[in-house]
Amino acid sequence: MTLTIVLVIFYIMIAIAMVIGILVNGARPSKTLAWLLAIFTIPVGGIILYLLLGRNRRKNKILRKKQVAFSREIKPLPDQILQMDSPYVRLMSLINKNCRFIPTFKNSATLLKDGKTTFESIFKALEEAKQYIYLQYYIFEDGDLADRLLSLFHAKVNEGVKVRMIYDSIGSYTLSTKYVKALKSVGVDVYPFLPFRLDYFLSSLNYRNHRKIIIVDGIHGFTGGINISDKYLRGDPNLGTWHDMHLRLTGPAVKQLEEVFIADWFLVAEQQLQVGNYTQEKLKNHENQIVQVVSSGPEDDFPNIQQVYFEMINVAKKYLYITNPYIIPGNEILLALQTASLSGVDVRILVSEHADSNLVGWTVRSYFEPLLKAGVRLFLFPDGFLHSKVMVSDDAIVSIGTANIDVRSFEHNFEVNALIYDKDFSSQLKTDFLKDCALSRELTYFEHKQRSGLTRLKEGAAKIFSPIL
Repeated sequence: MTLTIVLVIFYIMIAIAMVIGILVNGARPSKTLAWLLAIFTIPVGGIILYLLLGRNRRKNKILRKKQVAFSREIKPLPDQILQMDSPYVRLMSLINKNCRFIPTFKNSATLLKDGKTTFESIFKALEEAKQYIYLQYYIFEDGDLADRLLSLFHAKVNEGVKVRMIYDSIGSYTLSTKYVKALKSVGVDVYPFLPFRLDYFLSSLNYRNHRKIIIVDGIHGFTGGINISDKYLRGDPNLGTWHDMHLRLTGPAVKQLEEVFIADWFLVAEQQLQVGNYTQEKLKNHENQIVQVVSSGPEDDFPNIQQVYFEMINVAKKYLYITNPYIIPGNEILLALQTASLSGVDVRILVSEHADSNLVGWTVRSYFEPLLKAGVRLFLFPDGFLHSKVMVSDDAIVSIGTANIDVRSFEHNFEVNALIYDKDFSSQLKTDFLKDCALSRELTYFEHKQRSGLTRLKEGAAKIFSPIL
């Protein structure tokens, strides 16, 4: 009995300490109340959940060392930008202040749709590498693609090319130790991102690197939604064809992608790399597309990509088309989408009809009713699984990258998007979006209201987990 009393007192003391921490950190009232209820109504489990998911990520010492190492002064926007009569100057300034990345000129952006096209372009660039290859992925799986990369890396290392690779330790949990050893044996410098370690397990488990970046000699850069997985070529046995969107960049914007990789490399390897020299010679024959990279992570002072999405929604005048598999918007983005639609903007959202997770699928659908009620048009893509993360607006701006529209991407994950301010590129994405909509089924408000009570219950229960999905 005495031991029980001691344990209860000890538990209460820990709970009180956590409550004080929650109140001092100044979280939103609703979030504070939720954690207080969890701690006092779920014995032990509430404390464990808070340690894993609830602590102030922006005070995490592991992540702070990266932020301190890569703090940079804000550069003024180029005069050419400031003199533009564009509604996006404010957005450009926002990204500059948050990420220290200014809009860059003389870029060429190439849209890469689905796995076959994307990997053909990636391997072509990798085969041309002369100095270095930087590569990081959230999901890196054993298979034919991985074997082909291993063979190519082996050949490139023998040619004197430096190859560095980062993979997320949770996203790539199926990656075999045998494959990682093979990479190291051929001379690839490879590191997992925040691997399982007892000394910082609870403080790092929830922070995942969701970025997909390849840099080749500072000339070619790739980013988007596509991971290293054979399902992009062969399909998924349960969902069928896996559709996604990727981007190839050449031009000064590649330097910004490279800086994102270098910052992550410092975190995993504690090595300070230098950005490659990008000479004017490499700018020949480029288009004059304006591209700006936006990165976001739990070490940042603000949820950068959430702010970018929010601003893009607010600035839209004619249309806003969104393709994203995980639209769990939260109050701020939901209100922005509703306001845009009710204000006369043609807001359309394209999602997969079939989800890769029942829990996530029900959570996404739990937001359909308030969107449809505000006039947002929802299209359900029937062919396989649509994994693209694209936003296009007003024949003027496109965002392509790794970030979903959910709390995990906004608050917990390391993400990266590229914004292309270009009429022709935007029109290309608009045309592609409308073609996919034509292949899809539009869900109406009336139809959605007819769903069963059991379906509503599933959606409501799943929505509870939206902050951690």
